[in-house]
Amino acid sequence: MDRRKSLKSIVLGSVAGGLAIHGCKPATEGTELTEAPKITYPGRVPQETELIDELQDEQFLNPHEVETLTILCDLILPPSEDYKGASDADVVGFIEFMSKDEETLQPDIRGGIMWLDHKGNTEYGAEFKKATEEQQRAILDEIAYYDPEVPSNERPFEVNFFSLVRNLTMTGFYTSKIGIEEIGYKGNQPNVWDGVPDDVLEQHGVSYDEEWLAKCVDQSKRGIIAEWDEDGNLLT
Repeated sequence: MDRRKSLKSIVLGSVAGGLAIHGCKPATEGTELTEAPKITYPGRVPQETELIDELQDEQFLNPHEVETLTILCDLILPPSEDYKGASDADVVGFIEFMSKDEETLQPDIRGGIMWLDHKGNTEYGAEFKKATEEQQRAILDEIAYYDPEVPSNERPFEVNFFSLVRNLTMTGFYTSKIGIEEIGYKGNQPNVWDGVPDDVLEQHGVSYDEEWLAKCVDQSKRGIIAEWDEDGNLLT
């Protein structure tokens, strides 16, 4: 199984505990971003729409955090010739929304970005987003893998942070239109039932009654609603 297929199996996991962390204060100078992208959800009831509007009127991530998360998410799920990447599905917009809808995520996400910048400044003299891709990957290699036998509350904060963002990245991507199309999910589809296979019927020494078979398995009658007589006998 290749890396991308492995990542598809990851689902939104438990949230890491809100641990305090101190790092370098993120700089915001020189950025063109003013806010995280807005997202909309059609088909909501009025109460849901009102709540979503309220959440989108708020702003959690600052421009520096948006840029840093954009780089981080694209490192987790990069684009290729055959596949789209995290940014193509606006995963950071999804994380922004989830952070406001579930406020317990906020300390871990903000603190984790501070940790990345602190690590980048300490190791390479640059914030994470300004480090080279090789340096960024080196930082992530230290926190991307963990012993599943170790409970999450006993793992280092930065390890739980990366696991959280990785899960959010995969959830955001594979619940987006782009991600759903990539995995080929078509939703609920009407199936065609041709009855129990002949070899199975033969194995158990049974067979269909031809009259019943014509009524129940004839695909030309799929749109006809079944009817029964007063004695429970199938009519059509």
